[in-house]
Amino acid sequence: MSAVLDLASWVLLAGGGLCCLIGAIGMLRMPDFYTRVHAASLADTPGAGLILAGLLLQAGWSLVAVKLAAIALLLFLTSPA
Repeated sequence: MSAVLDLASWVLLAGGGLCCLIGAIGMLRMPDFYTRVHAASLADTPGAGLILAGLLLQAGWSLVAVKLAAIALLLFLTSPA
């Protein structure tokens, strides 16, 4: 079971990193300010969510998981997308 949990968390972490990388490339490639902000917000919001989900799987049931859930709630309330 631990191997499956590790694999799932690494898939989520890799997916989140890929989303953030795509957002960074969008920031470099877009022509003006508003399209850059749009590209970054659309890619970085799910990227941060996937990274937090992967970290939650790694943390298990602990105080760290509660802190990660609080960060996820804060991102949910303040995200631009």
